[in-house]
Amino acid sequence: MAAVCALSATSGTAQDGEIIRDGEYRYLEAQFGDEWAEQDTRIDGRLNEIWDANVGTPPNILYILIDDVSFGQMGSRRPNYVTGIDTPNINQFAQDGLSLMRMYTEPSCTPTRTAFLTGRHPIRAGVEEVKVALVGEGLSAEEVTLPEVLKQAGYNTAHVGKWHQGDIEEAYPNNQGFDWAAFPLHQQVQLSLMTREAKDANNMLGYHLSGQSNQFGLDQRFRPYGLVTGVEGEAGGMVREVDMEPGEEWTQAKYEEMNERYQRQILEQLDRLAGEEEPFFLQYWPLYPLNFAYPDQAISRNGGFHADKLQLLDEWIGDLLARLEETGEADNAIVMLMADNGLMYHYEGTSGLNQLIYRGGKTQHLEGGVRTDAFIRWPGVIEPDSAVGDIVHVSDLFTTFARIGNAMDFIPKDRVIDGLDQTPLLLEGEGNSRRDYVYVYEGTVLRSVVKQEFKMHLPAPGVPGAAAPVYNILRDPREEHSQIGNALWSGASFQDMVKRHQKMIAKYPHLPLGKGVPYEGIENLRPESELAREVFSSWQ
Repeated sequence: MAAVCALSATSGTAQDGEIIRDGEYRYLEAQFGDEWAEQDTRIDGRLNEIWDANVGTPPNILYILIDDVSFGQMGSRRPNYVTGIDTPNINQFAQDGLSLMRMYTEPSCTPTRTAFLTGRHPIRAGVEEVKVALVGEGLSAEEVTLPEVLKQAGYNTAHVGKWHQGDIEEAYPNNQGFDWAAFPLHQQVQLSLMTREAKDANNMLGYHLSGQSNQFGLDQRFRPYGLVTGVEGEAGGMVREVDMEPGEEWTQAKYEEMNERYQRQILEQLDRLAGEEEPFFLQYWPLYPLNFAYPDQAISRNGGFHADKLQLLDEWIGDLLARLEETGEADNAIVMLMADNGLMYHYEGTSGLNQLIYRGGKTQHLEGGVRTDAFIRWPGVIEPDSAVGDIVHVSDLFTTFARIGNAMDFIPKDRVIDGLDQTPLLLEGEGNSRRDYVYVYEGTVLRSVVKQEFKMHLPAPGVPGAAAPVYNILRDPREEHSQIGNALWSGASFQDMVKRHQKMIAKYPHLPLGKGVPYEGIENLRPESELAREVFSSWQ
């Protein structure tokens, strides 16, 4: 690869205009600012050495985000034997790199992905919850995404797999910084649950018309219909729906083919990007293990419909990592693999996944909803088979990858950026995080605050902080035994943290979610999808 650009000063204070940070970061910075500034100078020198070793070019970045898998479910052979799900390729990948043992995400798919893409708490971008059918909403063009930032620094970009950032044109990945993208407009509730096969497995109730007589049904539009499935497109152009004919019913077989197609396409995109001179940012967000029908023959000892697909996905990730080696780019590539939130506990037992160490799962602010496995490999830079117990939030990856990609100058300076630069943690190891806190939202509601090993569940209105439930996560990882001895001393400090957070929200109000007509920018919209859009728009 040819040189792209020399490393510029990357610490926040070295830019023309500082990145706007939340109040808690500034509170810490007042205590450690001088120490961090010295460390930043040292980190800049180390990054320069890394770039120089690759003719001045920043590293490639491959980011793999897996759906709905609880902490401990992958990356270690011991849970493999406990749960009956073998993940040998992910286990080896974890041994080859760094395990982030305290990675916090958001409680569900869309918010976590927004946090990663924007470096901001999703609520700041107007993102509140997961959507299933037509909504006419999505990630606003006003948001600045990581691929947009990296593109300005010379990266080529591509996305394959789940997107889940909205059904309006401005929210499509090819309009949010990706040169090329293949993605479904919606997500697995539509693609795997809203099928006859999921009804037959007793996992989707009431949707498929074959499951009831419909004797007194009047409204023919109550059940979602005509939803667009998978599309593909390039930056600046329209997208095109693939593998779906007018009037055709979506099936489990088509869902499985979609997953297989995305696996083929991620390999194709890797080959393409590796053959170009510029560094690449390649994003793979698989739909599996989310799946709601049993296979003809289970491949795992567990046999659950999620567990089986997680084991299959492990094979596919092994193929992807092997292909990266074949391209010759592995030594100059950061590869990160993590889950977006905890398991879909609503199907716990039959899915084959379970809560393991932490209580809770998808949609919940409990540790089981927002603590996930996360592994990162950077040959020659990150020590293999290492681990850190420092707190990291998924939004930190935005800022960290921007710094590693020499793109800090392109981070917006007109809004709060929650993501903190964790490059020191990657380069200098445990104890070098600049975060010892996390704010955890469920939708629009701040439900809990984490500080060090303590976690407060926000009290009900009128309840003083000293009486709020506060847990020591190290002693009580399942958050089952709040201790008044924790709350009496920490209640006021937690309340001060909330006040600092609220003050910055008042100063920099949340931006609105993007709004528009769904399914615009699709060049081959099926008639039933056009009807669904017309009916939706008729009452807006």
